[in-house]
Amino acid sequence: MILAPMQGLTEAMFRRVYERCFPGAIALAVSPFLSLTHNISSARSGISREIVEDVLPENNEGSMPVIPQILGREPEEFVALCGALREMGYGEVNWNMGCPVRKVVGKRRGSGLLPHPDLVRQVLDRVVPAIGMRLSVKVRLGLKATDELFALIPVLNDYPLASVTIHPRLGRQQYTGQVDLDTFARALPLIRHPVVYNGDITTAHFARSIRERFPQVADLMLGRGVLYNPLLPLDILQPDRDRTDDPARVRHFIRSLIAEIRTVFPTEQAQIRKTKEYWCLLWKSLPITELQARQVLRQEKLTDVDNLIATLLQ
Repeated sequence: MILAPMQGLTEAMFRRVYERCFPGAIALAVSPFLSLTHNISSARSGISREIVEDVLPENNEGSMPVIPQILGREPEEFVALCGALREMGYGEVNWNMGCPVRKVVGKRRGSGLLPHPDLVRQVLDRVVPAIGMRLSVKVRLGLKATDELFALIPVLNDYPLASVTIHPRLGRQQYTGQVDLDTFARALPLIRHPVVYNGDITTAHFARSIRERFPQVADLMLGRGVLYNPLLPLDILQPDRDRTDDPARVRHFIRSLIAEIRTVFPTEQAQIRKTKEYWCLLWKSLPITELQARQVLRQEKLTDVDNLIATLLQ
């Protein structure tokens, strides 16, 4: 199973803590995107540390293996960034053609690329032979209509891609509405590359249903489901496992993540903000009510946040 790229959530800090608490539960992670909007190829001093901070080898010690993801459509910058990543030891990068954020889409990045197969071909023509590493892509069914993916598939089939990850929603849907499994079923046999399924895997039952309906799917990519239930990958991998220690393991993970936040973020306000970002999702793995969870979000002092979470974890 693969950990999905979620900006601000599945970054190096989270990956380290998760692997430490649940070793081997997730085989691979795709990093939140590295953006090409920094004139990378013309930088005299090389690639800025800020751009690659999340995938620096020293920040990923103890993490599951990581594939850096790239957002953008500038071939020269793409090749330059891949050169830096290759020097770090990476053998594969992922191209983000699925991000639905409007300001990204408006610049023909992320899912804004899906209606433009000719532009995608221009980028691939330049990038594939030049980067010296494997390339995978992550897409949606289209930006505004599903026929956009079907126009793009012949382009993707012309290149030696490592895999194609599909989130079966349109970009304009953001993350609302149901995933469109019928359209995914029509697209699946047309793609010549290994296909990874991504989207709404929040229960082991749904994961099994995807495996049963689409046995040709190469792998599953899990996103928010891992934050809602950190034990979800284990539930999928080991459906008959002993669950006696599950509550304690979840509490230990949350405590470990909060402790890491205190180490990584230098200011109290940053620690409060990051703790609340995770808490908005992680509280669902605990036997508490939404009303109790919201009390944490109302706290303004770090000590009050910590004390209330500690009480709820008991």
